[in-house]
Amino acid sequence: MTVVEHEFILGGQKSGKSRRAEQRAIDWLAAAPGTHRAVLIATAQAYDDEMQERIVRHQADRAERVPGMRTIEEPVELARAIVTQSAPETLVVIDCLTLWLTNLLMPLRTEAARPTTRTPSAHIAMLQIALREARGPVVLVGNEIGLGVIPLGRETRAFVDALGRLNQDVAATCSRVTLMVAGLPLSLKAPA
Repeated sequence: MTVVEHEFILGGQKSGKSRRAEQRAIDWLAAAPGTHRAVLIATAQAYDDEMQERIVRHQADRAERVPGMRTIEEPVELARAIVTQSAPETLVVIDCLTLWLTNLLMPLRTEAARPTTRTPSAHIAMLQIALREARGPVVLVGNEIGLGVIPLGRETRAFVDALGRLNQDVAATCSRVTLMVAGLPLSLKAPA
């Protein structure tokens, strides 16, 4: 059985994470035009006007930069989406794990929010299984927010801790881990 390479790209806000993931998709599509496909699984939810505008802007920008990449939205059931979308000729890009974790830990009760019966730790375990069983490459984007001062507030500290654990779990599952700083990639883990 061939080992499928997955990459976890993390960094701070506006560090170049999504652009690097998009470049991975561009390269993948160019490697076998007409055969390779790329799909983005977007986890963001618009709970206010500013976020809605941001999502629309990102969709338009991404469509211009990577016209061959299809987008689906899945704020909660990420493992299921990976299993459904994964194929040997398909690159799956997930943007982003931080918003996905936010959706799991701090769901806003609106019509758009879908309740889940599984715990966040069960979702994370299912994510790791989906990554191990993915039939094609997966690129995951997430934030590194644990480099600053310890945040005030119990809930915020708990979220930072949970994100740190998620990042460790995903990094352990992926064959490649890249930290983005000021648009520059720093390889933290690469296939042997």
